Amino acid sequence: MSYQVLARKYRPQKFSEVIGQDHVTRTLKNALEQGRTAHGYIFSGHRGIGKTTIARILAMALNCRSSDRPVTEPCGVCDSCIEIRAGNSVDVIEIDAATNRGIDEIRELREGARYRPARDRFKIYILDEAHQITDAAFNALLKTLEEPPGHVVFMMATTQPEDIPQTIRSRCQHFSFRAVKFEQIVEQLKDLSGRENIPADDDAIALLAEAGDGSVRDALSILDQAIASSQGRLSADTVRQLIGAAPSGILEEVMQAVSRSASQDILQITDRLLGEGHSPVHFARQLVRFLRNAVVAKVAGADSSLLQISSDERARVARVADLFSEEDLARHLQIMLRTHGELGYRQEQRFHLELGLLKLAHAQRLLPIEQLLSGAEVNRPATPERKLSIAPEPRKADPAAPARPFVSPFAADSARKGTPRSEATPETNPPQRPTTAAVSSTPIIMGSSAPAVAAQPALQTRPQPQSASTDEVRAAVLNALSTANQTMLCTLLESGEWKIEGNELVIRVAASATLIEMSVSSEAKKIIMATSSGTLARAVKLQILPGAAPAQPGSAKTSTPISNGGSRGRAEQEPVVQRLKEKFGAEIRTVIDYKVKK
Repeated sequence: MSYQVLARKYRPQKFSEVIGQDHVTRTLKNALEQGRTAHGYIFSGHRGIGKTTIARILAMALNCRSSDRPVTEPCGVCDSCIEIRAGNSVDVIEIDAATNRGIDEIRELREGARYRPARDRFKIYILDEAHQITDAAFNALLKTLEEPPGHVVFMMATTQPEDIPQTIRSRCQHFSFRAVKFEQIVEQLKDLSGRENIPADDDAIALLAEAGDGSVRDALSILDQAIASSQGRLSADTVRQLIGAAPSGILEEVMQAVSRSASQDILQITDRLLGEGHSPVHFARQLVRFLRNAVVAKVAGADSSLLQISSDERARVARVADLFSEEDLARHLQIMLRTHGELGYRQEQRFHLELGLLKLAHAQRLLPIEQLLSGAEVNRPATPERKLSIAPEPRKADPAAPARPFVSPFAADSARKGTPRSEATPETNPPQRPTTAAVSSTPIIMGSSAPAVAAQPALQTRPQPQSASTDEVRAAVLNALSTANQTMLCTLLESGEWKIEGNELVIRVAASATLIEMSVSSEAKKIIMATSSGTLARAVKLQILPGAAPAQPGSAKTSTPISNGGSRGRAEQEPVVQRLKEKFGAEIRTVIDYKVKK
């Protein structure tokens, strides 16, 4: 007699033997007990979780001959149950909808449904992979499915219920099956390995359950292979080699190298793995799952039920979670998800995998945009691996203004939840705004491996070059405008009053705001700002104000700049907009939509 695989040998024959689908089995048993069975069912869900199995058990319960009515649990010994289990019952017809998907096959089904069953109570049609049926064939089945003969029951199993027309789904009872939990698959595998007298380590069983990915059939198929490839006892190394997984601890080793920004170690580990024949796609998928578990361990703790992994794997992800902050882990997970998606259609998979891993090492050097906009800059000692080639040019600090500390949104969220964070907070360790020399000599290091922010001693700043006078700026700007053929603007500005207030060039002219807005184009503004900034050797902002009266002290801060009407003026007063303009030299432009009347 030929060997029968474990998935078929131990296929459930009663509702009580089905695991992970209690919501379905309970409803069907109650319907059988109350005599409220429907004429159409749709069983949908993940592969290998019991859709066709429950359809067969329901067919046996409806036609079981141990009673004169349908039973809640089939006996399994009567002729009807034996024939249905063997698949040769004349009144239970299983149809592969993937190959019988046309309108001609559905017409034959309709003709056969008109006749009463040969022996049993019901004539039952089980359509596997029902989403493969064409729309025309579904339309041909509508009338029969809506008002079938009393002796006909339709059961459709599918992994893609969204492909079944709504007109079909509305005529059936729809049961959505769930993926089987990790612990349930582990218990099932332990039970079956005991029945087969196959000794197995707990780590090996956990690896099999994890490889099943919620599917009992997949886990049993891999268990069959593992039994055939093992010599006596089933070990974790045997299962890992069978499914092509990376060696134990290699993922932790990769993330430790990432925490050190050790690019050479990362490339050497990747070369060793690929040299042993590991698939880049499979390794990237493993790293994605590992990083997801590390994020869960960081957020919910290593003992959380959200982690469906073995005890050894829990310890590894807990150690990795301690190396990084929550935002770093989320960033690493996003990078690897993108890398895994790209590997599916790239030619040189190794190169793209190495690039993705190097991105993980460099991701901790990134500066959050909210920190850049807030103006908070942090001094942290640099390591040889984390030196930046270009340090950001600092904004000149106002000695009278207090330093604005940077508070990470993740740290603020953790503070609300009462979770301790490794980042420094304003209450525990207020950051100091560094001077120009401090920023230019010390790179910014991000990530959990960066040290806490400490107060920096006052450093000796370099002497600033002597600033140019207002007359020199005025002459340079007018000369530049004249060269750019801005003659009318030169005439307007030449008679105005020029003043330099801090980092602002204020020009007050004897003209209205409307005339100024019409005369000063965005290109002219760029010329004036670039010329004045180059002359003064620092970034300069521009204000052109109407009125011939001399400007009062501080009036440049409170007066309304050009084009400051309506929503544009409100936008220019926003602190975030001002910060963007200051950091990146951005400007607000007005877009006029001229609509042509028809």
